Amino acid sequence: MRKPGHPDSKPSIVVLGAGISGLSTALALLKRGHDVTLLERGEVGAEASWAGGGILSPLLPWHYSEALAALALRSMAGYADWVSDIETLSERHAEYWRCGMQVSGEARLGEALAWCEAHGLAAQHMLTQTGERLWLPDIAQVRNPRLIMALRAAVLRLGGIIHTHSAVETLTIRAREVVAVHAARNSYAADRFVVATGAWSGIALPSLAGVPNIRPIRGQMLLFKLEPGMLDTILYRQGLYLIPRRDGHVLAGSTLEDAGFDKTTDDATCQRLHAEAAELLPVLGGLEPIRHWAGLRPGSPENIPVIDRHPHFDNVFVNVGHYRYGVTMAPASAELLIDLMEDRTPALDPAPYRWQAALERNWTDSP
Repeated sequence: MRKPGHPDSKPSIVVLGAGISGLSTALALLKRGHDVTLLERGEVGAEASWAGGGILSPLLPWHYSEALAALALRSMAGYADWVSDIETLSERHAEYWRCGMQVSGEARLGEALAWCEAHGLAAQHMLTQTGERLWLPDIAQVRNPRLIMALRAAVLRLGGIIHTHSAVETLTIRAREVVAVHAARNSYAADRFVVATGAWSGIALPSLAGVPNIRPIRGQMLLFKLEPGMLDTILYRQGLYLIPRRDGHVLAGSTLEDAGFDKTTDDATCQRLHAEAAELLPVLGGLEPIRHWAGLRPGSPENIPVIDRHPHFDNVFVNVGHYRYGVTMAPASAELLIDLMEDRTPALDPAPYRWQAALERNWTDSP
């Protein structure tokens, strides 16, 4: 570790949160020579980063804003190399797989095909016995829990420090800077701080305002086990997706529930998801799910994250609010944040991801 005053020294950083956003930010900072400590309120990656499906694309991206598309497409373009580098550093396999996605039940096929052509995303119109489908051959996936463990190992390999069960409770402030953060057992001083606390980032800390319009949105999912190879592509229809893993596991999801910080599951939702999954892949009708769980997404209006400096402090930054696409947008979000932290010209226009822009976006009646 470089000592302060060393000619090559860079600001030390404390990252609050060790989910996908915190870990990817830490990795990028470590690669640029910063000393990084992560503080996680629970276990590493145990919230939305673990609970999600790992599809590396917005679902039906033509339904979203250009701000979300820009960040997602930049990540998607470099994701294979990003994962490969993480796997090399960590000596762990994240199971990146370009398996493609079939979309059925899409009423706006012409619009979808035009959007894909305009944005460089391969797409084909298919006619099948069950109707029209859209085939997106380049859509990839990653196995979230394994990516998280690989990221954790890579961060540690590069000298990062991770403290779990270390929720920040208070701050020490001097003028417009945070000097240190204090958890129940220890205090952590740094030159700069990054808030990457996922669904909890909308909650204020003493003297630190929560990020505007971020709230938890529950998602329930099911897991089935088939023989390997029975499903080799992602299937999507009218809000439901099936995600195959190479070992035969299939994920079915997901709900969007504005239920606060409640992660309980219910039988009625399990039955509905199971029935819809069986309609899409009939073999699932004769199987019982082997697991049913829920996670809390960091919900945000229009799924647009907030990546910016905190308006009340010169040395506090935020990388939060990725809603359904935190895994997809992780590399480009970290890149944008660190360009802003280091006063570099970012590759993407940062305006849509500013704090002020988040203040101006509003939730609709449903998540």
